[in-house]
Amino acid sequence: PAFKMRFWNIGAEGQILAGAIGASYFALFHYQSMPKPVLLITMALAGIVMGGIVGFIPAFFKAKWNTNETLFTLMLNYIILGFEKYLQNGPWKDPGGTGFPKIAMFDMSARLPKVFGVHIGWIIVLALVAGMYIYMRYSKQGYEIAVVGESERTAKYAGMSVPKVIIRTMIISGAICGLVGFLVVSGANYTLSDTTAGGVGFTAITVAWL
Repeated sequence: PAFKMRFWNIGAEGQILAGAIGASYFALFHYQSMPKPVLLITMALAGIVMGGIVGFIPAFFKAKWNTNETLFTLMLNYIILGFEKYLQNGPWKDPGGTGFPKIAMFDMSARLPKVFGVHIGWIIVLALVAGMYIYMRYSKQGYEIAVVGESERTAKYAGMSVPKVIIRTMIISGAICGLVGFLVVSGANYTLSDTTAGGVGFTAITVAWL
């Protein structure tokens, strides 16, 4: 959605990692207090909220002071990465680990189930693609995103609140990235590390451009 709005969100990497951090907190420290379905849903919501927050920050500065979103989101990536490294080397460090500092592997209750040999995340992603297509193509908010992307002046003339559209769209974009972070740590890696995002955010930008 941010790309369609011509908002150059280079922060997808950080938003994915933020979502992974949010999901990992519950996977590491609350897996014993929740049944598996509740735990996975909570992890997903935590990832969505964390990604949305990291998406909101550059959007607010862009809407309020017209800051450069490309530089802002790029620098924010390193802040999120630095925070993850702090957790990995400090409070979340696996006490049973040896050698290189790492975060403990998730309990089985914090891991996504598999369908046809692949974690269920692929079904979630397909549903998300369909949902976003409908949102972008047929909803009023999707239309506003397209108009703002083509011309902010036209959007203002039509009575649209450009700052509101920018902030709303970036929160949605960040939330989607945060959900991806949850899928990565819970469905593939089963732990959190500084390589969790693994370049996925930058690959996503290339795919969106094409």
